[in-house]
Amino acid sequence: MVVFSGSDPTRVVREGSRRAGWALLVLSLVGAFGLTALPAPYVITQPGPTYDTLGSVTVDDQEIALIEVRDQPEYPEFAEIRLTTVTRLGSPDNLPSWLDVIGAWISPQRTVTPVDVAFPPGVSYEDTREAAAIEMENSQQEAIAAALTYLDIPYQSYLEVAATLEGGPSEGVILEDDVIVSAAGEEIGDVTRLREIIAENGVQDPLDMVVDRGGVLRDLQIIPRMSEGPEPFPAIGVLVSGKYEFPIDVSIQLQNVGGPSAGLAFALGVVERLTEEVVADSFVIAATGSITASGTVGPIGGVAQKAYGAAASGAEWFLIPADNCDAVASTQVSDVTIVPVRTLDDAMAVLEAIHLGEELPTCQNLSALPSDESQGTDSRGL
Repeated sequence: MVVFSGSDPTRVVREGSRRAGWALLVLSLVGAFGLTALPAPYVITQPGPTYDTLGSVTVDDQEIALIEVRDQPEYPEFAEIRLTTVTRLGSPDNLPSWLDVIGAWISPQRTVTPVDVAFPPGVSYEDTREAAAIEMENSQQEAIAAALTYLDIPYQSYLEVAATLEGGPSEGVILEDDVIVSAAGEEIGDVTRLREIIAENGVQDPLDMVVDRGGVLRDLQIIPRMSEGPEPFPAIGVLVSGKYEFPIDVSIQLQNVGGPSAGLAFALGVVERLTEEVVADSFVIAATGSITASGTVGPIGGVAQKAYGAAASGAEWFLIPADNCDAVASTQVSDVTIVPVRTLDDAMAVLEAIHLGEELPTCQNLSALPSDESQGTDSRGL
């Protein structure tokens, strides 16, 4: 038996259900927003600013030439040769939010990397920053050396130990400020060759080394270990700085940018500064890639993001290491022409081809470039 009241209760029930539904929706949205605001164990890489190596920068509130050649004739420059950068959002001590990470997953211009891959265990944030600063200093010196090599101007070079990694195989054996004279019986003058010798030695046998410590030669033995990270390699646990004695006084000034990837752009800028002929004409050209004193262009990270940055800067061409072609295969950058190179000679030939309006090599036609086995650099040292 059903007893009815004097009023219809369904309206009250519907209104109560509606209010409960709205309350549940609001709580769900608040909860979802709260979750997206929580820190996520990732770092985000995105396009950073570009800098004209033939232009000027602000250092300590003063406008100065990014590349300055002293005591040499100065030639007018009409082109822009822009180095590209990436910025990284997040660190082990300052993680991005899930909302930031979700936005980065959606954007084709950004990539998301687990924080323990970007900052491998055993390598602190401070170590990473120090290594990046050393790599930048090295890239500047290697770029000057590469430019002088290209121009057939002789110079002297040596490697100095900037730091040893705590707990590494060289701790207590190799000291800061040691000058590395030889490894495996071979005289050493650049970082790339030392890296190759360590890799050839492997981690089973001791590596014979000679260092100059305060003017005294010392024979040492180091057993390399495999490095941390997704792509381990034999390492002796040191950070080294390439030191050169150049016959020409060249300085490169750039603050708050680390890593080795500006080497190619620096080298192109130095060549342009030291030559009367304006090969790059009045074009805007971007470039990225590490470089060795011999002129070999090595692969680097963040190339896809740098391609977007190059396009945003107004560059018409973007020179990249040939070994990075796979990294830009899926990019949707249509405003800049991507040109692969393997050496500084290749890059100068590309500038000449652009100047003359000739056909350029592409990532789909790498046979146009000479084959060259090059090794990139790693921010954790050797």
